[in-house]
Amino acid sequence: MALAVASTLGAAAPAGAADTAARVVKDPHYGDGLFYFFQDRYFTSLTTLMVSQHFERVPQHADEAEVLRGGMLLSYGLHREAGKIFEQLIDQGAAPSVRDRAWFYLAKIRYQRGFLAEAEQALDRVEQHLPSELEEERSLLKAQLLMARADYPGAAEVLKGLTQQDGAGRYARYNLGVALIKSGDTAGGSVWLDELGRAPAANEEDRSLRDKANVALGFAALQEQRAEPARVYLERVRLASPHANKALLGFGWAAAALEQPKQALAPWTELSQRDSSDAAVLEAKIAVAYVYAELGAYGQSLQRYNEAIEAFERESTALDESIAAIRAGRLVEGLMDRNPGEEMGWFWRLRELPEMPHAGHLTQVLAGHEFQEAFKNYRDLQFLLHNLQSWQSKLGVFDDMLTHRRRAFAGRLPQILASARHSESGHAALLRRHGELEAELTRVEAEADASAFADAKQRDLLARLNRVKAGLEHAGADPELDSARERYRLAAGVLNWQLAQEFPVRLWAAKKAYQGVAAELAEAERRTEALAQAQRDEPARFERYAERIPELSRRLDALLPRVASLSGEQQRVVEDLAAAALVRQKERLAVYTTQARFAVAQLYDHAQLKQEEGNDAAQK
Repeated sequence: MALAVASTLGAAAPAGAADTAARVVKDPHYGDGLFYFFQDRYFTSLTTLMVSQHFERVPQHADEAEVLRGGMLLSYGLHREAGKIFEQLIDQGAAPSVRDRAWFYLAKIRYQRGFLAEAEQALDRVEQHLPSELEEERSLLKAQLLMARADYPGAAEVLKGLTQQDGAGRYARYNLGVALIKSGDTAGGSVWLDELGRAPAANEEDRSLRDKANVALGFAALQEQRAEPARVYLERVRLASPHANKALLGFGWAAAALEQPKQALAPWTELSQRDSSDAAVLEAKIAVAYVYAELGAYGQSLQRYNEAIEAFERESTALDESIAAIRAGRLVEGLMDRNPGEEMGWFWRLRELPEMPHAGHLTQVLAGHEFQEAFKNYRDLQFLLHNLQSWQSKLGVFDDMLTHRRRAFAGRLPQILASARHSESGHAALLRRHGELEAELTRVEAEADASAFADAKQRDLLARLNRVKAGLEHAGADPELDSARERYRLAAGVLNWQLAQEFPVRLWAAKKAYQGVAAELAEAERRTEALAQAQRDEPARFERYAERIPELSRRLDALLPRVASLSGEQQRVVEDLAAAALVRQKERLAVYTTQARFAVAQLYDHAQLKQEEGNDAAQK
């Protein structure tokens, strides 16, 4: 998954990451950050990248690294910090495409976090450089922001422009219909929703949106007391749809409004048998009893009311058990256990419900945006707490390592210094010998002294020839030695010719060997200097680490209680959100129970009145 920095790792980072993926990574440390990024390990990627930026290790990817960092900060909901990064990029002349993607994703994250005014400010800074696939999303976001502040006519204008484009999406048409209805143009909005409500759907997402459009149409018609069209719209909704409960309830009220109680009985009976955690189901239980009363079946009505009261009481008890489990911490613990994740991340999602008494109560609660955001905050705080605890234990290890290295340094330093002193004397002799060789090599090259490079065999021949020459010179001009002198001349000529032929190659080899020796001597000198430098610097380094480790330990000691406290507070926030939703369900149950009891009392009064009327008639 690529980290898109404002949708469910997106925002500016994914766009930046997509660009980077097509390029050659010129700075290895930038590639190191990308390595973790593309494994969805965003916290590790972020910290790695920030360290590399601190030490200026990514000069060839400076802007890309900033976009990536801003995107990952944005993925944690740190939109203010990300906004500062994007503003700096713009001030530094970032490419328009990078700038506009940054502002778009910043607006999107701000909208998700509920910072509506800030989201509009960011969206207004987007110009005309977004990729085509983001333009529809941009218009939808603009419309959602306008609707969030009840500017439905403004939202409708934005969406009208979007729906006039080729390939306008279903969500744009749905939102346009809703915006028109809420702005007072029910007829105009109904046209868009009706078209969407009758359109074929290829997948579950489209089918769900179609059902949602029909439910919106149905309830809009009910509000205008147009019961017959409402029934037509609601009849289109699938029984297995997530919106079916609301549709069944509305269909029944439409039939009741048409004074057709028998037509209302079927959908309400079906609805009343569904999961009682849905408020529509609870309302249907009373509605069924009401219909029987309207039909004059008072006995069945009384039975249904009593069954509803019993169901409400059971549900209230079950809600109490769920609330108690939440307050005991079982919800948060169960969610953490059933939804593990290696690292923190803003776009992480709850996947599995924990094992809880009456887990069905929590389905709608956990699906809510507010709860999801609160739980992600808690999860991230837990990750940071464990990360800090891990570093606290590591600091103890680092302190032990420092003590060991200090001891090893102090123990080995005298031996190394003694060896270095011996090496220094040998090194000085080698330097002198190296200078002599350089002078000799210069002389040999200048004088073309081929004999200087003679091998052992050739040196032996030269020595023999020199002895022969000396013997011939000692013998004088004896004619009997002329043949010996000729043989000497030929042998000496052959040897000198061989030496002359081999001189260039041997001279080149000697120079190469000389250069190699020079490099090794230079390396030895560098090592000597490095040893001297280490002798001066290493104790200071030890001292710096000795100061830094306690300093970091103090920082951790200060941070850990704060993070632990915040984590505890956030856990209570999560539990309060879940419990509050269930308390509201209990309050609805109490209202329904009161209504049912009141209806039962009315039925008893009606029965008693009928009995009294019968008695009076009998007496007469």
